[in-house]
Amino acid sequence: MKSKTITSEQLYDSDLNETHKEQYSINNNQTTTTTGIAILISTFLLMMTGAFLVYKFQSDFDQFHIDRINSTWGYPFLILTTILFLFKAGVFLYKSFLYFKYKPVESVSDNLLPTCTVIVPAYNEGKLVWDTLLSLADSDYPEHKMQILAIDDGSKDDTWYWIQQAKIQLGDRLSIYQQPQNKGKRHALYRGFKLGTGEIFVTVDSDSIVKKDTLRNLVSPFVHNEKCGAVAGNVHVLNNKKAVLPKMLNVSFVMSFEFVRSVESVLGSVFCTPGALAAYRKASVFACLEEWINQTFMGEPSDIGEDRAMTNMILKQGYQVLFQRNSVVLTNVPEGYTGLYKMFIRWGRSNVRENLMMAKYVFKNFRTGSKLGTRLLYLDQTAKIIMALPFLFFMFFFIAIHPLLFFSSTLLSIFIISSFPAFFYAKKYSFSEALWAYSYSVFYSFSLFWITPYAIITAHKKGWLTRGLSEKKVEDYVTLEQYSPVAK
Repeated sequence: MKSKTITSEQLYDSDLNETHKEQYSINNNQTTTTTGIAILISTFLLMMTGAFLVYKFQSDFDQFHIDRINSTWGYPFLILTTILFLFKAGVFLYKSFLYFKYKPVESVSDNLLPTCTVIVPAYNEGKLVWDTLLSLADSDYPEHKMQILAIDDGSKDDTWYWIQQAKIQLGDRLSIYQQPQNKGKRHALYRGFKLGTGEIFVTVDSDSIVKKDTLRNLVSPFVHNEKCGAVAGNVHVLNNKKAVLPKMLNVSFVMSFEFVRSVESVLGSVFCTPGALAAYRKASVFACLEEWINQTFMGEPSDIGEDRAMTNMILKQGYQVLFQRNSVVLTNVPEGYTGLYKMFIRWGRSNVRENLMMAKYVFKNFRTGSKLGTRLLYLDQTAKIIMALPFLFFMFFFIAIHPLLFFSSTLLSIFIISSFPAFFYAKKYSFSEALWAYSYSVFYSFSLFWITPYAIITAHKKGWLTRGLSEKKVEDYVTLEQYSPVAK
């Protein structure tokens, strides 16, 4: 039976009356159906045009390949691209094999659940942090085993006010703290780790909402597996009914988490536990905490990529890092181009830095058992980074020599390659939503292709980029009170 798409309106669906459902529907369909359909139709027209032009100019393609092979650099280039293609195809088949072996760990009973400390760092989130804290308090997790900490990282808006309002409502269940000045998310988390009393630390972003069974499912692997040092949650997009970009990102996130991290989890080597939702064994955190807080890159303190860095250090200790598909969190994502590319730059820089760090131990005997699969996935990820700049140069060369051939072949390639994530999403959730995989690929290929090369060149730069006062009004976001009676 096909599962339904997990969206924010379903988060507390069982508790909603018809009035709340109607209100939510009205508030969350600001992106008109007509606009969405127009974008999807345009996407498929572009791809079909590309396919037609490839067919129409097949002789030109053949001549271009002949000229390239006969050039000085052509034959070596052909060998290199063939090797890369075979490597990528082999890795894809290997990943597909591992994916079918994945199963989430079943949740355990109350008496087996360990004590946990949930840490929510917040900076300029406004009322969103209140929604996050209330959703956590509504979790199906024994109250006497759960400590919730909210830490305001020197916000300049009304975030501290909303944290205080949550404290009034939740009482002793919530402890609140305020940093004297904005020092960054890593320092806010560090304070939470130092204050935490639980056996397991859970970190949740302050613009995210958890389901009732999220925490229970997230923590259970630590009970089943003593070698588990960290667990990644399953991140979906909360505001995916609000704008076009969140619709696209929701499909992308499902692929990134439910396929990629499922594969990594089978190997016990999830490369990044997301900031939106992650859990860590206390012992694994304290074994690297001082190294983590004092981490530097090229002589400068690291103020980004705290989640990937922590995961890296825990893997280095020999622990396994797993993924829980049944532990869902919904998080707000950028709705505009500027916010999106800044987020991707931050992620890209972190990937460059942490791949360099991972190279120091991944080919050593960093843990017992087989490490071949982990090393293969590392090489696959590193190859993407290494080939980013050469691919960019070749792309511009191709455009200069044969612009029509470039655009037509690119559009046809997008159709072929994007069909897998589209099929994957359609199989698990919704066919109509799955079509956004194609639009996202077109959008990324022509407007965000520069992200990885730029991240490589500027990997030394500091700055969160998106941590500032939002230009959006707080009420523009999807919030818990719109669909949960508990927020009244």
